[in-house]
Amino acid sequence: MSRTKLWRIALVVPEAHAPAFAEAVGDHADAVSTFELEEGGNWLVEATVYGEPDAPRLTARVAILAEAIGIPEPKLIIEDLPSIDWVSHSYQGFPPIRAGRFFVHGSHHEGTVPAGSIPLLVDAATAFGTGEHGSTKGCLMALDRLSRHVKLPRNGRGGALDMGCGSGILALAVAKRWRVPVTAVDIDPEAVRVTRLNASINGIKTRIRAEGGDGYHTPVVGKHKPYTLITANILARPLARMAPQLRRHLKRGGYAVLAGLLNRQERHVLQAHRTQGLNLVARIPVGEWTTLVVKRPKRR
Repeated sequence: MSRTKLWRIALVVPEAHAPAFAEAVGDHADAVSTFELEEGGNWLVEATVYGEPDAPRLTARVAILAEAIGIPEPKLIIEDLPSIDWVSHSYQGFPPIRAGRFFVHGSHHEGTVPAGSIPLLVDAATAFGTGEHGSTKGCLMALDRLSRHVKLPRNGRGGALDMGCGSGILALAVAKRWRVPVTAVDIDPEAVRVTRLNASINGIKTRIRAEGGDGYHTPVVGKHKPYTLITANILARPLARMAPQLRRHLKRGGYAVLAGLLNRQERHVLQAHRTQGLNLVARIPVGEWTTLVVKRPKRR
């Protein structure tokens, strides 16, 4: 997660046109959502982006779309948000989360860990991933299901990769459930620091190889390929763009857990991976987010 200043993009449009405008502004943002303001009436389309957005381009795109649809041009709001650690702010005091056999809790949790569960201690920090978000919860549920029939080698090669590790929660889950080494990579140095810290707090420091780098081009990623399991909880567009690299790093018969995509973005992400010869084996919707599990066939 970047610590660049966060900006908000917002506009109000009729319900029928909310998806079109969400797609128009979503192409320029890191996250986009739509909210009903009044039953059968207007909807709020809201997006956030790290770094100042291209206001003239956004304004022109919204104006062209409104004209094509035949509605008045909606007022476009582009504003910078206060300098708050939004991740820590939104996750302060988050309650324990159950996702399959995983039990995610913060250090403030004073209760007991349910018998038979796999505890993951992850506090709100400056990197994404505490288990409460729909995409993270979907990934944990997918990992729980895969653990029942997927075996990972314990020698460190051909094992697991967490691409875009954030807080490291998925790497922790894999390392604890399978008891194997996991390679974790993120472009943000802060995410790498937090992942290493969480690995130490959870008592599995020696199992997590957390390094900073540019995705699949990071040297440590190539050193331990091909992988039996890859997790990538990022965003829809990067997931689709990185599909060819994922296939090259995934062992035949291996699985990939893909998340960070809204339900409406599922088709785009899935098609990008199907083009690479990967097959869908599971989809886990959690609220407005969908987690996909794909597999690389054992044979050509």
